[in-house]
Amino acid sequence: MDRRIQKDAAHLDDLQVNMRRLSASQGESMAAARELSHTAHRAEQIIADGHDVIGLSLGEVVALVDHVTGLEGHLRQFLAVIEAVGDVSGQLGAIARQTRLLGVNAAIEAARGGAATQGFAVVATEIRRLAEQAGDSSASVAIKLGQLDQDARALIQGVEDNIARGRGAGMHIDQLRLRLAEIASLVTQFGERSGAIVHCTDIASQEVDVLTQGLADFGRSARESTARVGVARAQLDGLERMANAMLNTAAHGGQVTRNSPYIALAEQGAEEIRGSITHALDSGALSMEALFDTGYQRIEGSDPPQYLTGFTAFADLALRPLLDRHSAQDDAVVGCCLIDMNGYLPTHISARSQPQRPGERLWNMEHARNRQIFMDAQTRRALDGASDFFVFTYRQDLGEGRYRALRSVFVPLVFGGRRWGLYEVGYLI
Repeated sequence: MDRRIQKDAAHLDDLQVNMRRLSASQGESMAAARELSHTAHRAEQIIADGHDVIGLSLGEVVALVDHVTGLEGHLRQFLAVIEAVGDVSGQLGAIARQTRLLGVNAAIEAARGGAATQGFAVVATEIRRLAEQAGDSSASVAIKLGQLDQDARALIQGVEDNIARGRGAGMHIDQLRLRLAEIASLVTQFGERSGAIVHCTDIASQEVDVLTQGLADFGRSARESTARVGVARAQLDGLERMANAMLNTAAHGGQVTRNSPYIALAEQGAEEIRGSITHALDSGALSMEALFDTGYQRIEGSDPPQYLTGFTAFADLALRPLLDRHSAQDDAVVGCCLIDMNGYLPTHISARSQPQRPGERLWNMEHARNRQIFMDAQTRRALDGASDFFVFTYRQDLGEGRYRALRSVFVPLVFGGRRWGLYEVGYLI
């Protein structure tokens, strides 16, 4: 229970750390949301201010397009005038040709009339000269009118192209007006959503603050409770030590009690175990190095962890059958085992030495207790004590907060003058 409370307290501390991080992130989100809202309002103002200016500019562009479009009519009228002038110039050229022909005829007639028509010949010559000048002028005017007509038509073609582009620009301007209106609408919606985000962030920030404060209060309460549990645990441990000391003292008093048969079983079992190990040491089947090997090699994938030493194989082969036989001598005995000075169980009875099942930690804690390391305050006292045996009551840890109340007799095991550990007989109270 104490470990579970401490574990929950550690989880609470982690939760408080995460809440502080969340609060910091919430603060950053709040600042970002406010900045977002400010930006949205600013963008809305800019769009609103610029919309009218853009509208006026687009209106001027449309007016310019309309003006360019209107030039087409004036240019075509100018082209018609050029054509009319060309017609007049053509008529003048025809008149000049007829006049030249008339002057030639007059000169011929004057030559026939002799001296009497010499004055008329002079007039005919002058008429012919004027007709030639008029023809030349008419031809020159015709050439210039032709050039002017070409230039006017080229100008008209350019204006027509510009008109076509202007009409296309007018369509784009209409689309631009529509897009500007849509952008303004989106910016307005963006501003509204930003305001909603700020509002929700404000509420979330308040809730986070309340939750953070609540967790802080709960954390203080939990730490105080954990401290009280620790004090109570220490007091219970003290009472347990006192009770076990009284129990152990009574067991050594010589009176026959309920524990006496199990003390005898433990002493007999320890003697047989010592004899088996001593014989193996004497025969060379087991070395002192292997017996006292503490280089625990973890078995990969085991859960709870199991370990191998140089003594494990010998214990399984030679000692486990003895442990099974000792455990079968009384129905109250739940198991006999060996414990080295570090709490390591090289072997156990067969019922508690089953192969581990992957992913079934609780089952393994109860049925695969061999090759594991267990240590509690009472076992430590027995390992460090100098008595010939120890009788203690304790809770057997079955994992995940599950315990079983047992009473055990511990008998020291010494080889070559060196304390190896304990022989234990555990039985139901």
